[in-house]
Amino acid sequence: MGIGGSDMYRQQILDHYKNPRNYGEIEDPTFSHVGENPMCGDTIEMDVVLDDDEETIEAVAFRGDGCAISQAAASMLSETLPGTSIEDLKEMDRDDMIDMLGVDISPMRVKCAVLAEKVAQDGTDIYFGEKEVDKTVTEDD
Repeated sequence: MGIGGSDMYRQQILDHYKNPRNYGEIEDPTFSHVGENPMCGDTIEMDVVLDDDEETIEAVAFRGDGCAISQAAASMLSETLPGTSIEDLKEMDRDDMIDMLGVDISPMRVKCAVLAEKVAQDGTDIYFGEKEVDKTVTEDD
């Protein structure tokens, strides 16, 4: 990726950080889940609404605090997930989040980049009875 593309993505990250999309709460979500990245101090809580079939994400909102990478990733993910199947969410990995951000992420910042993804995935797994955790901690990954 050239410098221009890199600058464009850096601007996109700053825009999502300063003007987060879908920031806030959803009244009566299907489920909510919270996670943190203790290494950087990031916290994210996500509310998710599923369609009646419980196979597709209908809406996502998040709130939290942290570095530009974690908050921009949550904002970008909240725009991407509506219309996504639960199966597609479960198949997402760190590379998907890094690709979404569009910049090289240092090893220390990967946990910032994947926090929102892990919160959404763990929240889904808890809702469907496939996992039992009080909160997601990226340090455990």
